[in-house]
Amino acid sequence: MTTYKEIYGTNVEVLSSDPANPVEGQIWYNSTSQTLKGYALVAGSWATAGPLNTARAETTGCGTQTAGLCFGGVTPVVTGATELYNGTTWTSNPNSMNSGRRRLAGTGIQTAALAFGGLVSPGPVVGNTESFNGTSWTEVNDLNTARFGLGAAGTNTAALGFGGTPPVTGATETWNGTSWTEVNDLNTGRANLGSCGATNTAALAFAGRSTVDLANTENWNGTSWTEVNDLNFEKDQSAGAGTNTAALSFGGNVGPPVLTNTEVWNGTSWTEVNDMITGRNVLGGAGTNTAGLAFGGNTTVIVASTEEWSGPAVQTVNITTS
Repeated sequence: MTTYKEIYGTNVEVLSSDPANPVEGQIWYNSTSQTLKGYALVAGSWATAGPLNTARAETTGCGTQTAGLCFGGVTPVVTGATELYNGTTWTSNPNSMNSGRRRLAGTGIQTAALAFGGLVSPGPVVGNTESFNGTSWTEVNDLNTARFGLGAAGTNTAALGFGGTPPVTGATETWNGTSWTEVNDLNTGRANLGSCGATNTAALAFAGRSTVDLANTENWNGTSWTEVNDLNFEKDQSAGAGTNTAALSFGGNVGPPVLTNTEVWNGTSWTEVNDMITGRNVLGGAGTNTAGLAFGGNTTVIVASTEEWSGPAVQTVNITTS
């Protein structure tokens, strides 16, 4: 591939303003600001954002960094409370889920979400499924296999549910907007896994626990699961965001300690990036691998804190000697 150096040479341009369309690797001197600048890949980082109104763990969510949704969990009592995020603050939705539960799965967007599975405590493991229209929740047809600690991908009319317990399973089901259908299982059954995917034909399952904490990653192509490259660290009870070709894994635990660990997936392999500000497990996640959202969870106590991830990106940076 031809480089900027080969095209333009090695002289540093002197410009009165930053170029409108710089090339990765380009360097210039801005004579107005008297600053040496470049256009380079900058590592991602987490920043503190507005907290949930109700601290909760064992929760789930979906949506984007500027239009997120959080529902279910423990406060420490089991709840069906729902909150909406606008990129700055969370707002409590007046309508809770019909069935409050924890360790459930969720997918979709802020105005069209799906919640399924979970644990009513005290009470049974459930397969209950509910659809959210941006205002209220409606009971729809249950999962074929009731379970909690499962993964999710897709939309509220084309979803995928996989893994979970008890017992630990690799069972996978697709949702067509009306009912669930059993399809091919995960290669490695697991619970409390990380997951993501924009559709029910392209999903990613990673980490979790079988009898031990796992780093295993599997890719779903709409028909079957394929083992791909592992995370750099085994972990349990983490969260995920993004798609099966551009994912984000964050938080969780390995044994008792909670983790700040964050990794990005490029469709082939995982790369460790900057850690979360606050380590936590059983948290909720939403967004993409360049604009993620982490909320709630457990440190040593149940928390309301929210963090926003700004992922690796090529951008203009100042070049210094430090």
